[in-house]
Amino acid sequence: MITVTKLIKRFGPKTILRGLDFQVERGEFVALLGPNGAGKTTFLRVLASLSSPTMGKVQISGYHLPQQAAAVRRRLGVVLHQPLLYGDLTAEENLGFYGRMYALDEIETHIVETLELVGLANRRRDMVRTFSRGMQQRLSIARAVLHDPDVILFDEPYTGLDQDASAMLDDVLRRVAAQGRTIVMTSHDLARTADLASRFDVLSRGVIVASAKQGEVGVDTLLAFYREAVNGK
Repeated sequence: MITVTKLIKRFGPKTILRGLDFQVERGEFVALLGPNGAGKTTFLRVLASLSSPTMGKVQISGYHLPQQAAAVRRRLGVVLHQPLLYGDLTAEENLGFYGRMYALDEIETHIVETLELVGLANRRRDMVRTFSRGMQQRLSIARAVLHDPDVILFDEPYTGLDQDASAMLDDVLRRVAAQGRTIVMTSHDLARTADLASRFDVLSRGVIVASAKQGEVGVDTLLAFYREAVNGK
């Protein structure tokens, strides 16, 4: 589903990604862990076709970046730090706008099903500016999955959420993963990540330095695995 080979990303004289290799199979939920400055967001932006690689190969759903970016974007859902929602539109109007951008058939059916998926069906006609941060994050996920993408990318989706909102987001992510979607998520919240992901990759100094599957590490051992990988032991 995702294949990255020898990816290098430079900004001027600064090299952020240093020959990174990464592969994800269909239906995997990969948590991308790493310290600040490791290159996680830069890597996600490359996968999202928002930033072009300096060198290396990136392939998603059989399409190559950046050469086939338009085809890749049709198969991607992306949730970034900005919700990319319109506050003066209702939840269903926001989704209707994005549905028309994707030229979806039966848009209304997609909207109803997606709002039910993220638990916002009863707020469908409310203005988004009245939503809490957690509700906006759930609607952002609805926007990202509306067109039934092969791959969904999440960049620190728990940022700014309180405990109740985070628990609701846990439930939404489990529902999305249960549909068999391929997910890559950056996160600093190891406890939550340990329960959600099927694989844990540690990005440090611009490369993947360690990888483990669910069952090889758990809630009690993920922190130790992460520290050992980052410290190079």
